[in-house]
Amino acid sequence: MSDVFRALVGQDEAVATLRRAAAAAAAIVSAAAAAGGAFGGGAAAAGGAGGAPAAGAGMTHAWLFTGPAGSGRSVAARAFAAALQCANQGCGSCPACHTTLAGTHADVRFVVPEGLTVGVGEMRSLVLRAQGAPIQGRWQVLLVEDADRLTEAAGNALLKAIEEPPPRTVFLLCTPSTHPDDISVTIRSRCRVVTLRQPSAEAVASVLVERDGIAREDALWAAAAAQGHVGRARRLARDPQARARREAVLALPRKLTGIGACFDAASALIEAAEAEAAASVVEQDAKEKDELSTALGAGGTGRGASGVARAASAALKDLERRQRSRATRAQRDALDRALVDLAGFYRDVLIRTMGAPVPPVHVDATDTAVRAAERWTPESTLRRLSAVLACRDAIELNVKPRIAVEAMMVNLWRG
Repeated sequence: MSDVFRALVGQDEAVATLRRAAAAAAAIVSAAAAAGGAFGGGAAAAGGAGGAPAAGAGMTHAWLFTGPAGSGRSVAARAFAAALQCANQGCGSCPACHTTLAGTHADVRFVVPEGLTVGVGEMRSLVLRAQGAPIQGRWQVLLVEDADRLTEAAGNALLKAIEEPPPRTVFLLCTPSTHPDDISVTIRSRCRVVTLRQPSAEAVASVLVERDGIAREDALWAAAAAQGHVGRARRLARDPQARARREAVLALPRKLTGIGACFDAASALIEAAEAEAAASVVEQDAKEKDELSTALGAGGTGRGASGVARAASAALKDLERRQRSRATRAQRDALDRALVDLAGFYRDVLIRTMGAPVPPVHVDATDTAVRAAERWTPESTLRRLSAVLACRDAIELNVKPRIAVEAMMVNLWRG
């Protein structure tokens, strides 16, 4: 397996597909070099025709990476981008691999939403830049990490580029498999789909042991608790505060003793998500402000100082706007992780009430799950699990998180 793909856990089939495509892409580059360096034929040169990927083609100009949270969609896309730029198809040690994986390669552009959506202005600008020939690499690559967050206008701008692709440009899109309708059918039909699966807890634990030096017992617990999400498993194994937040979430069901307690629990969950989100962005926010201050020559005097001050003020306001958008997204993501933990608890209760021979997600909350299973019927447990999942869906549809969480807590109490 190419080194750039080592970070993908339990995705052998997807990796095999990407390796074949990287080899086909290398052959296209070699053929073009032999013909005098000219790339021609647009999509057909990369294995497609009329803007659509050819069946069974090794390489095409547009790819869609899809799978559940934690499956490694963006990891796979970044690894594939590195393999396309690498003369050895993803060795993991050359400058092309290093700069692509680090996000600094001149011919690989990343679209990572800092807020809840990606606007049409940003997408048009990136698509325009991707129209030209590579500066130093083998391909121009535009990687959209959350294609499901594109506005309708941004999606249309991207669709036009995919329908009429430049000969040396590759589009890599990522989207959750849980919300397939969030990316247009037209875009999807013009992409080759790479479906990633949720890695097993055993596979995730092996990664934590081998690459992070985490004790096997701790790794197995964290992998199970994270439900196959490698990044979350790593945080749970290493960060006491992450474990404490999870324990607080799992303690909520037994605190729902009345309507007032439901609203208290909702407030606690929202505040915990806000605290986690603030902790995750505070360092980056401070670094960005320092870098902006340095770039604009903060504290300068003399001629032109007032103009610089006005430019600095405008730039600072723009940065603060983007940071607020990022904070909002971070809060949504932190809240969603808490809801996944809560859903895992009700799933554990359900398998207890049904007597299903499957291991629990939260092995450290077994006693609580057993007591709940003794009180609740399978039907009421399933209603509670459905309430958590409905809350996640409501937040995805932009219902205010506090309203969605309060409604969920009341439904959990009523059963």
